[in-house]
Order: sequence, then C-alpha cells, then structure tokens
Amino acid sequence: MKELVVISGKGGTGKTSLTAAFAALAENMVLCDADVDAADLHLLMSPRVQKRTDFMGGGIALIDREECTQCGMCLELCRFEAISPDFEVDPIACEGCGVCVDFCPEQAIEFPIQTCGEWFVSETRYGPMVHARLGIAEENSGKLVATVRQESARLAEMQDKELIITDGPPGVGCPVIASIGGATGVVIVTEPTVSGLHDMRRVAELCACFKVPAMVVINKFDLNLEQTGAIERFARDMDIEILGRISFDPVFTKSMVQGRNVVEYSPESAITGEIQDIWKKILALPLLNPA
Repeated sequence: MKELVVISGKGGTGKTSLTAAFAALAENMVLCDADVDAADLHLLMSPRVQKRTDFMGGGIALIDREECTQCGMCLELCRFEAISPDFEVDPIACEGCGVCVDFCPEQAIEFPIQTCGEWFVSETRYGPMVHARLGIAEENSGKLVATVRQESARLAEMQDKELIITDGPPGVGCPVIASIGGATGVVIVTEPTVSGLHDMRRVAELCACFKVPAMVVINKFDLNLEQTGAIERFARDMDIEILGRISFDPVFTKSMVQGRNVVEYSPESAITGEIQDIWKKILALPLLNPA
C-alpha cells in the first residue's frame, strides 16, 4: 500500500482540516493520526473506538528505602536535580535517563516502565482510523508515532486497503521524523506568511534529507500574493511539486465548528472544488501510480 503523510512546518496552517477533506475524497484507505502530542483529527472524524491499547514508554526512577544506604551517589549524578536530599524522586523532574539506576552501588533504585498514553483502532464514516493520545508532559511521542503508523500499515494489509492517509505533526522534531520515514510521499501545507515560508523551508529540507518526495499546498493563498509567489519560487527551486492553492474562506472554519470537513459540509463551494482538484492531482502522481 501507499502512504501519504500531510505535514506542516508550523501549527495552524490547516493541515488536519485538509487531511479530513482528503479522507472524504479517498477510497479504500486507512486514516492515521500521527499528531499524537496534540491529536485533533478525531474531532472531525467522530471515531467509534473498536480497540484500545496502553502505550508503555520510558521509566521513572524509584528508590527502595529499605535497600538505600543514602550514600549520595544518585544525588551527585542526577543532572536534573530530581532526587531530594531525603532521597525521594520527583517524577516530574526525572527525565528517565537511568544513570542513577546503573551506578547505584546497592542496586536500590528500580526503573519501572510507565504507561505514557494509549492508542486506538476505530471506525469512522470514511473507514478505519488509527489514532492515539499521549499523556500530559510524557516523552516518547516519536515512539508512539511509529506505533500508530505500524498499526495503520498492519490494518491496511489485513483489510486490503490501497492507501494510508496520515495526519502528521507540525514542526521538524522527533515526531515529524518518525512520521515521514518510509512514506510514499509528503504533502506540506503552508500559508503565505514569512513564518510559513521559513518553516516550510525547514520541513522541505527534512524531507529531502530522508529522500521522501515532497509536495506543497498553499492554504489561504490570497491573503498575501507576494508571499505565495515566494513559496512557489522556493518550491520550484527545490523541485517540489506544487499541488495547488486554496483560497481563504470562512466556510473552512464553519465546517470545523460543526465537526465536519469542508468537502461534506459545503460540497458546492469554491474551496471544495480547489481541494478536489488538488486530490485529483495527487492521485495522478507517478509515485502513487508506478509504471
């Protein structure tokens, strides 16, 4: 199967809304929400959870007071000052590096694995969806992204689906890297602002580093035609496919308020026509239709 990942260099560009619109236009697909730190695709998909699984992440140090001799080595080694003078571990300050566990001469520090979140397999009105929720202030979001992508691929293979549409995280950090590795192609959603161009440049360079074909969609292009032109020039210089432009239209926001994507909320609107044209262009790409 093929996997199309929709990402953005910054938050608020319309990435998730566009992903939901693609889901309404696609056939025989699995939907994946890899934006686990701030998942919100479910707000538009209204998923019915079929399977729920705990996600186990890193450990947090726990001192056994009966075994501890209070030698002070853990206090000396902890760079995060997570251990108090009375040898109690602050679970918020502890980064789970494990140094205190490895060097404790009495082996008095345990390192139990924590439940960091959970992931789900659900049904939506457009087909199956794999999504997740990371706990507050928890680490290992990159690992959770990898988990939901792997489960999406397994589900697609099991149900003989031809395409996975993945709503990726914004930015260029670990979760983004985990979301694009091995993908068939990446759609970068940007907006015509100085920060939009800057952050699109960073994520495009990341895609090039991982040799994942990138394409670009310019949302709200008519708010700043000069910046739109700058984005298109950069895309051409980087040999990035320009899929199209989407106009600024309040109907985009109105559809979200109703918990629906713009294609189903306003099928006759001009913005829906623009998104349909972009989707047709994606389907015609050689990377989705190899000779």
